Amino acid sequence: MQDIDNVVSVHLASFSGYFLSFLGPRFLSLYYSGICSSPEGIAFIYTSDDLIPVGFVVGASNPRGFYSRLLKRDWLRFSFASVRAVIRKPTAFARIVRAFSHPSQYPVGESTAGLFSVAVTPSFQKKGIGEKLVLRFLEDAEQRGCKQSLLTTDRDNNNEVNLFYVKLGFKIERQYVTDEGRRMNEYRKINSSQSSEP
Repeated sequence: MQDIDNVVSVHLASFSGYFLSFLGPRFLSLYYSGICSSPEGIAFIYTSDDLIPVGFVVGASNPRGFYSRLLKRDWLRFSFASVRAVIRKPTAFARIVRAFSHPSQYPVGESTAGLFSVAVTPSFQKKGIGEKLVLRFLEDAEQRGCKQSLLTTDRDNNNEVNLFYVKLGFKIERQYVTDEGRRMNEYRKINSSQSSEP
């Protein structure tokens, strides 16, 4: 993924009001750059006819503890990037720490992929772009030897997104509530070669 600035713009347009967006463009740029530069990172963009990114998907193989490893590798720059957000809202610091330890519930090892985020610029939505991005992510994860892919999304007021993942073959693995009170669905999809085994 080359054009991080455009990816950040897609994120901000797609996830207005979400916590990562609150942390600001500088933090998001570090976050997405970190995923792309990691050997475990999985990242793809979808471009418009004029080659401007209008959608992206990111995740990682071996997602358990991935954010913690990312933070440990570049903690100083992440700290500076989050200063303004923490000053505006001091409770944001604790939430950043929790967010970066989130994938700890995932299984250990290279056999699992975690899909962290998929977004499409609002004016390009409902054109099948999100589906193409997720399918490309799953294909890459399978090529890396991942036997399953996991993701989480909000359970409430999020029917369209939940139906989107069900349509792509994801099944609810568990449901839980975050420390902030968000009710979440965790989905799992077995890769195609595994699901075809007897």
